[in-house]
Amino acid sequence: MGICVERSVDMVIGLLAIIKAGGAYVPLDPDYPEDRLAYMMQDSGVGLLLTQSALLQRLPVQVQSLCLDQEGDWLAGYSTANPENLSHPLNLAYVIYTSGSTGKPKGAGNSHRALVNRLHWMQKAYALDGSDTILQKTPFSFDVSVWEFFWPLMTGARLAVALPGDHRDPERLVQTIREHQVTTLHFVPSMLQAFLTHPQVESCNSLRRVVCSGEALPAELAGQVLKRLPQAGLFNLYGPTEAAIDFTHWTCTPDDVLSVPIGRPIVNLKTHILDDGLLPAAQGVAAELYLGGIGLARGYHNRAALTAERFVPDPFDEQGGRLYRTGDLARYRDEGVIEYAGRIDHQVKIRGLRIELGEIEASLLEHENVQEAVVVDVDGPSGKQLAAYLVAEHSGDNLRDALKVYLKETLPDYMVPTHFVWLASMPLSANGKLDRKALPTPDASQLQRQYVAPSTEQEQQMAAIWADVLKVERVGLSDDFFELGGHSLLATQLISRIHTGLGIDIPLRLIFEKPQLNEFIQAFASSGLSLTEDGLSDIEKMMNEMAGI
Repeated sequence: MGICVERSVDMVIGLLAIIKAGGAYVPLDPDYPEDRLAYMMQDSGVGLLLTQSALLQRLPVQVQSLCLDQEGDWLAGYSTANPENLSHPLNLAYVIYTSGSTGKPKGAGNSHRALVNRLHWMQKAYALDGSDTILQKTPFSFDVSVWEFFWPLMTGARLAVALPGDHRDPERLVQTIREHQVTTLHFVPSMLQAFLTHPQVESCNSLRRVVCSGEALPAELAGQVLKRLPQAGLFNLYGPTEAAIDFTHWTCTPDDVLSVPIGRPIVNLKTHILDDGLLPAAQGVAAELYLGGIGLARGYHNRAALTAERFVPDPFDEQGGRLYRTGDLARYRDEGVIEYAGRIDHQVKIRGLRIELGEIEASLLEHENVQEAVVVDVDGPSGKQLAAYLVAEHSGDNLRDALKVYLKETLPDYMVPTHFVWLASMPLSANGKLDRKALPTPDASQLQRQYVAPSTEQEQQMAAIWADVLKVERVGLSDDFFELGGHSLLATQLISRIHTGLGIDIPLRLIFEKPQLNEFIQAFASSGLSLTEDGLSDIEKMMNEMAGI
């Protein structure tokens, strides 16, 4: 069953209803491009879609729909009793789509057994009770959201639902944590770093648990958290979508000065670090990490060949178990503790978002002007960025702009490359294979439009802040924040810097609506918008009412 709603109480009700009815849910992010949503709906074969009235016209595929926010007492007459449990432990609980190397996203289906094992372990390890409040802020198309929703509901803790967009705004997160006395929340390390830039982080003294996953947790960042939030435990979890959210766990300590390990397996799960011959690697030697146990996904929906490729027979299990090949490199430290050591294929993570570079390449090759395409991740001035290397019939700014528009029709914004580099031919090694090391370094100056110098004092101040946040030499009035390498996490830093440096309160959404510097300045100057003037949303009011029950 599909569910396409904005983050809200409707989302919680819809997810719980699907699970209680014995169904499996497919989260469909309304912010995804129409083509991507259409593919996910068709591939998953959803027969019923839970949604909201405002989203009906945006749905790309006609399917039987039920609006959760319709007016009136439309549920009158239905029983309020719990329905009979119709689920079997091996039935699907959810199917979440991730980036796919063939050009189309792939849906990983996880069972009720795997999910219950994961949630039961988390409760035993971290012990929520009625005094706790979990902040649900992860987009529900990512599997961290699963435990954010269901862990508090199954333990009697309180669930606070962040407003749409608040998950990337440190100012709003600090306000929400303080207002609702949040005790437990999750961060991707990149967003945790942005959160710590807020000067009032120490005022979030209700926090007891900070959970990290999605990308490697730097030891320096872990140390900052332990120092600035000494009352809170910091927990580093690891696991792919194909393995019921998380597979290993580690409790951070001040002793993690060089690196933060991903720890040991969760209960009823097992890990192996194996060489190319499926033999155990020696301690300290990096090799591929394999996962086993009841936490594995059932496989990829409608992708039998890919399932067989990634989920392989377990050579150490006489009962016929399976192992999942993660594509991650890892090594054993002392006492069986596992340390993450990178990737072995062309999958990357940027700001915690899992990206198959092959999917972007396949989309580029579908464009009529592109003959060859290679996409890699590169180190930019503001962090990891995507660079597309192209052999094309025509090149230049016009094709670059056209390709960006073209890609945004099928891919999420975070999968659209920052750099487009034109080549006469791809560099090849002596054996005729692509030589990725010979690809030229992208020229960051090509990201800037024709320079229009700021003239007024306010324009000059704003341009200086933009340049500092983006780590570029200069920013002109016609430059675009995102074309210069900006992203959602840098946007939060920008708004914070403007607030502290100029004393101006600007809503985070403005940088997404007006990403060109001159339009950005004109918009806030003419509107007078302030974060303090927006008032409470319906969701916040409902949460306040629930707090008083």
